[in-house]
Amino acid sequence: MTDGVRRQLTLAGMPLAVIDLAFDPVLRLSDAASVRYETIGIAVVLFLGLLLAARLGSQTPAVGPYVPAPGLRVDDLVFIVFAAVPGAIVGGRLGAVLDHLDYYRANPGAIVDPGQGGLTLTLAVPLGILTGALIARLLGAPVGRWLHASAMPLVFMLAAGKLIGVLGGTGQGDPTNLPWATSYGGSGPWGSLAADIPSHPAQVYEAVLVTLAIAGLVAASRLEVVARRDGAAMFVALGLWAVARFLVAFTWRDAQVLGPLRADQLLSLILLAVAVAGFVERSRAPLQSPVESRLDMDPRPA
Repeated sequence: MTDGVRRQLTLAGMPLAVIDLAFDPVLRLSDAASVRYETIGIAVVLFLGLLLAARLGSQTPAVGPYVPAPGLRVDDLVFIVFAAVPGAIVGGRLGAVLDHLDYYRANPGAIVDPGQGGLTLTLAVPLGILTGALIARLLGAPVGRWLHASAMPLVFMLAAGKLIGVLGGTGQGDPTNLPWATSYGGSGPWGSLAADIPSHPAQVYEAVLVTLAIAGLVAASRLEVVARRDGAAMFVALGLWAVARFLVAFTWRDAQVLGPLRADQLLSLILLAVAVAGFVERSRAPLQSPVESRLDMDPRPA
C-alpha cells in the first residue's frame, strides 16, 4: 500500500487493514518463464475435483435407483468435461457482459474481444453443465447419474477455487474498515484493481459459504429424491451455490442495477429458480424399479 493511500485512509477515519498481504504472487522459474501461484492452485483444485468425480462416478450405479455396481463409465467423464468447456466459456462471457451492460452497449465489439474483460461463474457453471449433459446424452451415458456424481465435486471446486483466489488477490470486495479487511502490498500483478486498499475478502466469504453448502448437500442426501441418484443432487448444489453468491455479492464492487442488487445477484436469483424447478421435476419423475431397470438393459428379445 502506498503512503499516499495510507494517508487518505487515515484522514477518512478508516483504519488500515489488519491483514496486509505482501508477497510475490508469481513463481518465477527463470527470466523467461513464470506462473502465478493462483494458476497452480486452480490447476490442483480442478485435478482433485476430477479425481473425486471419477471416484464417485465409479461408485454410482449406471442404471436403476438401487441397482448395484458396476458404476458409471469413467471414460465418459473425459468427454463430458471437454464438452462442458465451451458452454462454460460462453456462459462466463455472457455473465460478464450482463454485469457491465452499459459498457458493452457502448462498445459492442469488445464482447468478443478475448483480451478485454473477463468471465463470471454464475452463468458459466450452469451452461457448462448443460453442454456437458448434451454430450453425455449423445454418448448414451446416464445424464442423471452423472449429474448426481458430479454435484459434490463441483461444489468442492467452487469453494476451493474461491479460496485460492487469495493467492492472486482476485475477488476483493468493497473497501471496508472491518478488522478482517485485507489489502495486498507489493507490485503484484493482483487480480483486483486497487488491491492495496483495505477491502472485504469477498473471495473468502464465498469460499466459507460454499463450504457450508457442502454440508447442506450432505444433509440433503438423506432425502429420498436425492438418494435415488438421478440428478436431484446437482439441483440442490446449484441452489445452495446461488444463495451463497447472492449473499456475498452484497460486498462486491459491482454497480447496483436494481435497488441494492447487482446484476450478478439477479442472475443468481434466476439460477436459484432454475434449481428449484429442476429439483421439483426430479421429485416428480417416476421411480424405476430395479427389475424394470434390468429388463431395460437386457438385450435379449422378450
